[in-house]
Amino acid sequence: MSAWFSASAVVPALSLDWKISAVDAVWLTASVQLGFVVGAVVSAVLNAADRIPPQLLMAGCALGTSGCILAFTATATGLATALLPRFLTGALLAGVYPVGMKLTASWAPPRARGRAFGLMIAALTLGSALPHLVRGLPNLAWRDVMNVSAVLAAAAAVVAALLIRPGPHGASGSTPINARYAVDMFRDRRSRLANFGYFGHMWELFALWTWLPAFVRAGRSMAGEPGAAWDTLVVFLVMGVAGAAGALLGGWAADRYGRGPAAAGALIVSGSCALASPVFFASAPVTLVIALTVWGASVIADSGVFSTSLSESADPRYVGTALTVQTAIGFLITVITIQVVPVLAGLVGWQFALLVLVPGPVLGAAAMIRLARSARTDRPGATNPAVPRD
Repeated sequence: MSAWFSASAVVPALSLDWKISAVDAVWLTASVQLGFVVGAVVSAVLNAADRIPPQLLMAGCALGTSGCILAFTATATGLATALLPRFLTGALLAGVYPVGMKLTASWAPPRARGRAFGLMIAALTLGSALPHLVRGLPNLAWRDVMNVSAVLAAAAAVVAALLIRPGPHGASGSTPINARYAVDMFRDRRSRLANFGYFGHMWELFALWTWLPAFVRAGRSMAGEPGAAWDTLVVFLVMGVAGAAGALLGGWAADRYGRGPAAAGALIVSGSCALASPVFFASAPVTLVIALTVWGASVIADSGVFSTSLSESADPRYVGTALTVQTAIGFLITVITIQVVPVLAGLVGWQFALLVLVPGPVLGAAAMIRLARSARTDRPGATNPAVPRD
């Protein structure tokens, strides 16, 4: 997953080399998001995540992702030549992330599934943040930072092909093609609410991850500390370390207290952080790090909870398809906020730009509260008795 932000992490260097603005640079991430959506739609229509051996699909797509990064570093000389390899990177990641969730579900019994997905999302979070850590190393050019991600993606392909197999809790037997399931799953109330909660979560998540470095740099500049040497480490701490801890905590809470309450609680905390972002924007370093650490942990803590909930309510034959559709729509939503934030920053400044993220957690929390209430009113035996009731 380090491939995701491998280009975004080196935006300052690319902006100098290619003479591109912050609004132009947003396409280095937005193109990945759009590629993921296209790849996920194709996968969902073909039910690829449920019909192809998942470990082989993951290995092939991870290897392709590595090739796309190498193509970027070898051929990209400006924004126009960078967009295609970034788009293809996103398309191939649609065969990695949702497939990884399907494999996770296949190994996790219902009572431990929240923690299993929390571990999966913790790995995703650390991987996504790794380029920021690598960028903080001295004497590394932007191509070197991206090539590290290419090596990691190739190593992931080897791991997937040689060491991963589906677990005993997945569906057995052949799965017929059913392109309509991408729409049919929304007829189930629990699946629908889990998806709506996820969509609110995605309104906030990737826009924060994409623009957090710019937010931190602008805040330090206002506080009279331009070019603070620790800004890249702060971003890795917030995205990677705090995010991984939050994902693990969210998975534990989902198993302990139920899917709805765990996700709603995380959304309320992260939404409150977004609302308070103008207050701690240019605050003292200790205050800033504490506030961003809480935000970084809470913004991802619910991610695995939505996947857990959907994996339990979807047709067992099409869990991979359901998770792929969920992520496809979620990542399409991220394109909007990733585009809006820098425009808003140009109008009102970075101090107030992240306020646009607040509606996502609000609407997502409302959906998950309804999910919790519907679970309490379900007739006995309507859901898997091994799944904690919200």
